[in-house]
Amino acid sequence: MIARLESLVGRYRDLQEEMAKPEVISDPGRLATLGRELHELEELVRVYDDYRRARRELEEARDLLRQERDPEMQEFLRGEQHAAEQRIHLLEDRLKVLLLPRDPNDSRDVVVEIQAAEGGQEAALFAADLFRMYSRWADAKGWKIDVVDLQETGIGGFDRIEFEVHGEGAYSQFKFEGGVHRVQRVPETESQGRIHTSAATVAVLPEPDEVEVDLPEKDLRIETSTSTGPGGQSVNTTYSAVRITHLPTGMVVSIQDEKSQLKNREKALRVLRARLYERRLAEQHAEIGQLRRSMVRSGNRSEKIRTYNFKENRVTDHRINLTLYKLDRILSGELDELITQLAAAEREARSAALGGG
Repeated sequence: MIARLESLVGRYRDLQEEMAKPEVISDPGRLATLGRELHELEELVRVYDDYRRARRELEEARDLLRQERDPEMQEFLRGEQHAAEQRIHLLEDRLKVLLLPRDPNDSRDVVVEIQAAEGGQEAALFAADLFRMYSRWADAKGWKIDVVDLQETGIGGFDRIEFEVHGEGAYSQFKFEGGVHRVQRVPETESQGRIHTSAATVAVLPEPDEVEVDLPEKDLRIETSTSTGPGGQSVNTTYSAVRITHLPTGMVVSIQDEKSQLKNREKALRVLRARLYERRLAEQHAEIGQLRRSMVRSGNRSEKIRTYNFKENRVTDHRINLTLYKLDRILSGELDELITQLAAAEREARSAALGGG
């Protein structure tokens, strides 16, 4: 482990020197790639520095203890030795986690899409609940949410909402939300008090840098129109809505959230890049080849990753068999406990796959 750590620290120092070179500074693509790699190594280098410091403190305490004859000082030094040993143990555990292969997209921003699935209007209302939950969670973490596209039902629900999340480590957290979310509750329109089950799907895509997905103008067909609201009525008279078709793939992105055509165009291009980047990942890595499709599949309730039961104030994540009786708090944005345990399960799975137990 030490040899690998020393090698990574050496790589960190090399990256710092390389990023200071004029030819790298003048190359945005190269600078972004190196900057991401540097950032991913920062925590490991910091923890390894703490580990080496603790090892030195342990050796110093042992040396002094061998020379000390005063009983009180011996007791004090034994305490220092024990404290250093405890720190070393904790830091070794942390380093083992940091040495596990990381998802290279963890530090990226994300594009999230929530769609009402089975359940009609109740599913649309639940989709809106999920968006509010994510908005509160993002706000608590200091992340910025930017709505890209929204299709409302007119009763406070969303048939579909697509939004960007900008913030450090957004993908590393949001990636666990991809899948079918099932809700069990009594709808407001239910006069007999019967519990209904409905579902919404969530897809989470890493957002690439501009330099990673090139979009030449010849590959794009860009159309503009007036924005429309529920029912198709025009909501303004300017041609601010933008529809971009990626000609080589036939992929289409339509954005009308902003009043500015330029802002809608910029958003549409970011979403298109994210979708094309996901497609590239799927082609390069067979294990994530069904990334988005495996997240949402058909939207059938039987394919759920998580259930929200209002009557019991219960949330169950079926991937790790975790049940928490704090639905009200989770919907208010307190997702960290769930995400922490999902991340721990992912680390354990990666460790086991590498033969680490």
